Amino acid sequence: MITSFILPSILLSAQLHNGCPVPASNSSLTIQERLSRFETVELTGNLSRFTTGDLQAVNKLIKVAHLLDRVYVRQVAPGNEELYNKLVECSAAQPDLLQLYKLFRGPWDLVDEEQPYIEGVKPRPDTANFYPVDMSKYEFEAWLETLSQKERQEAKGFYHVIRRGENQTLEAVPYSLEYQDLLEPAAKLLQESATLVSDASLSRFLNSRGSSLLSNEYLESELDWINVSDKSPLEITVGPYETYDDKMNSYKASFEIFIHARDFESTALLKVFEESLPMVEKDLPVGDRYKNKHLRSTPIVVVNELYNGGDATVPMTAAYNLPNDEQAIKRGGSKLVIIKNVQESKFKSILVKIADTLLDPEQIRYVDFEAFFNHILLHEVSHSNGPHETVQEPRVPIRSRLQEYHSTLEEAKADITGLFAAKLLFDQGSFKNTSMENFYVTYLASAFRSIRFGLNEAHGRGQAAQLNYLIDHGGFVYDPKSQRFRVDFAKIEEAVKSLVRDIMVIQGDGDKRNAENFLNTYGINRDYTQLALEKIAKIPIDIQPQFTITGCLGHLQ
Repeated sequence: MITSFILPSILLSAQLHNGCPVPASNSSLTIQERLSRFETVELTGNLSRFTTGDLQAVNKLIKVAHLLDRVYVRQVAPGNEELYNKLVECSAAQPDLLQLYKLFRGPWDLVDEEQPYIEGVKPRPDTANFYPVDMSKYEFEAWLETLSQKERQEAKGFYHVIRRGENQTLEAVPYSLEYQDLLEPAAKLLQESATLVSDASLSRFLNSRGSSLLSNEYLESELDWINVSDKSPLEITVGPYETYDDKMNSYKASFEIFIHARDFESTALLKVFEESLPMVEKDLPVGDRYKNKHLRSTPIVVVNELYNGGDATVPMTAAYNLPNDEQAIKRGGSKLVIIKNVQESKFKSILVKIADTLLDPEQIRYVDFEAFFNHILLHEVSHSNGPHETVQEPRVPIRSRLQEYHSTLEEAKADITGLFAAKLLFDQGSFKNTSMENFYVTYLASAFRSIRFGLNEAHGRGQAAQLNYLIDHGGFVYDPKSQRFRVDFAKIEEAVKSLVRDIMVIQGDGDKRNAENFLNTYGINRDYTQLALEKIAKIPIDIQPQFTITGCLGHLQ
């Protein structure tokens, strides 16, 4: 018997068969085929420096991850949590459907243009569950004009959802209240973990972050996170950070947690990058007014992932540069976390196979893990480079002007500026075993790895824009006869500089129309990209983790 399962939203209405959600009938892929695109890999780290207290803290932090999974599921869309509960009820009959849901944290395939894979589910809302689903952008912006400066900051800030109050008027509700049932126990577990860990600075962060979940004030705990000692064997990132799910405005942050073991040996090898930011900023191919006047050296930590939760969907994060809060960055800078075991797994499982299929045979030899690893590092460092506020007065955060285009352009900026920075560092002798040919060719192969995530995803569309721009400017070349790609080593350096300049000027000007035109011109899949994607269709798109610290796959419990 087929029935409808009406969720508390007009956007989610799953069909049921014998009481269980039904896979989408018009899908080109089965649930099993969707799962097969992700290669299962074991992820672990060196725990030899962990004390008994550290291990006990990890057990509590994994429970925090379970709670933040639920918070994030709630943030994705109205009705999403109820759909998840229904899938859990039906897990014995439909284990693959639940497993796929756990990878995406929702009923939309995040690497297939967000197509619903459950019958009856409507398109993913740009509002996520941060705003009323019936709220237009015009209504939101008109409401902002009625608010005081403080109220407007909260409404446009990271840590408040927008709801309808009396008489259907909009109002800002703090996360601490909206998710109180889950954040209160999470805060208690964080503060219990703080009493167990061996490093005092990590203890301070876990304690203050627990307080932040209750107070909705995150600035001081952001600074505590930045200042966790480089002697701590545990590296924990927890809180509301990324704004990708808010496709209407890129204002609202999603909750996540990463539990890492610090890789002391690899971290020591990368100290040179902490000092590279000012040099890169000085040589950026833009006018001085587009350069960052508040640049800080970025601490770099190399880690191996032990567990994650919340906004930690596939494709798996290989590195991050946080915080995103502009006030925290002004006061304390940022910290770059490089996840080495995730990067190694992606390179071996995916990138090498893509290169063999799509690149000029003469250039495949240049594909190199060190180039891949260092470019991801430089990508994250380069988020700090260039303008973060508009160059015209009054100076405001760029994301408030570019809104739904901000995340995509920011990822593209970090990608291409990282490649620009690689050339500067190479010229000063920072890379002993990696050539610029390695960087450029590996970057070209990696473009297709990211584009496969889909144009609805910021990294995917950002890479599509870079690929097309660099082809149009001669740095990359497509041969229609062989249907393969290569780097033109004589032109790539100038093409990279040109792209860095164009993106940073759009950002610094806060020019939303130019941002839209740029992405409509370049952030698309042209015929050669579509053909390339068909050729690599059977290569895994990404990895799915099996965290050996608990011996289980998936953790929505």
